[in-house]
Amino acid sequence: MAKQSLKAAIPAPIRDGVAIALDVLRIRKRFVDGPMGFDPTQGLPVDVAVYFPDNMAKAYQLTQWLPVLESHPTDLTFGIVVRKIPVYQELKELTKLPIAYVPTFADVMELYRVSPFKAVMYVNNGVGNFQSLTVAELAHIHVNHGESDKICMVSNQVKAYDRVFVAGEAAVLRHRAALSEFNEQVLVRVGRPQLDDNPAPSIPTSTRRTVLYAPTWAGEDEANNYTSMEHMAPAIIDAILAQPAARVIYKPHPRIADASDEQIRKNHKYVLRAIKQANAKDPSAGHQVREAGDILAIFPRVDLLVSDVSSIALDFLYLRTEAPIILTDRRNDIAKLRIDSPLSAATQVFTKDNIANAAQIIAEVLNQDQFVQDRKVLREFYFDNVQAGESAPRFYSAMREAITAHSVDAARAKSLAESGTGPRFEHRP
Repeated sequence: MAKQSLKAAIPAPIRDGVAIALDVLRIRKRFVDGPMGFDPTQGLPVDVAVYFPDNMAKAYQLTQWLPVLESHPTDLTFGIVVRKIPVYQELKELTKLPIAYVPTFADVMELYRVSPFKAVMYVNNGVGNFQSLTVAELAHIHVNHGESDKICMVSNQVKAYDRVFVAGEAAVLRHRAALSEFNEQVLVRVGRPQLDDNPAPSIPTSTRRTVLYAPTWAGEDEANNYTSMEHMAPAIIDAILAQPAARVIYKPHPRIADASDEQIRKNHKYVLRAIKQANAKDPSAGHQVREAGDILAIFPRVDLLVSDVSSIALDFLYLRTEAPIILTDRRNDIAKLRIDSPLSAATQVFTKDNIANAAQIIAEVLNQDQFVQDRKVLREFYFDNVQAGESAPRFYSAMREAITAHSVDAARAKSLAESGTGPRFEHRP
């Protein structure tokens, strides 16, 4: 499915910046005149439009869904609708799914008018989604792009959607705790369809114990910031490299390398340098940096995950319940972390208070895992005990049910609209 491109080597902010500059200078239309990717009289011939109005920096939220969408059953087809030309151009190289580029609101409305869409699917809470949501005739289904305990996983915006697909019980309770006057009946538990793909391991076997450090990014604001990169990354990587007979795999979030925070960029470079120096000292160690590629393909050969509060930690819990996890807490408030992230009850946690002892903590976890049974309980709490391979069928079935239910009620609404909603005066002819 996915393949590398020359554009992929150019940072997304630069590509998007160039596109914006061309717009400002009124140059781009000489080269790109949207809309593109579909017959203007027939639209996209699919059942479900996957709407993505954002730029390349957020495209990972969409691309993780591509294997699920590409493996669709014959009676449920998907196409992608994008609003940014760099995203359109990049996706054409990543998938064979039909893609429509519609730069303006009018273009979106016209595409929806001529296409046989039955539903629209959304992978994030982006404000751009609300232009698409204006079309009442279609079922609007929010699926998000992962399962995590981050505060951004619940937004008041979900009240706008006809259905909200979630992983399991934890997500239902997360919505209940965060929102008032919310209709929980729109929540549909489907597990984690993106984890059904089960890619082949991308790292070789090793006689060493493999420790994966996979930090998240800093988020849009401090409330959504769970990264360890700013304060803990150097201590974490040094502690892992200090373990005897250990192999380190560093897989940062895609938005870490070009983070706006200078300290995060500096610490990222520190980690890269530390791994390079360790490999030079002992080439047989096999330490690796994986800034691209599927993290799920790394999981099968990992003995310990060190990560932040993020979907990565829960994906690892789902796929590798038997393997330990160490979380980080940048806020240095374990009591609050226990409330915000139930997973933390079954992990060791790095804080500002204990990070100096990271090497000892890692050694203890590698030598004795005391949370195996607790992780099994938490896996069921987060994922309803759905097994790998079972989520995608749930997802397709839930999509069909949402489309059918919306179609029935849309017919009711149309009938009422045609008959009129005003009062009837019996005494008038």
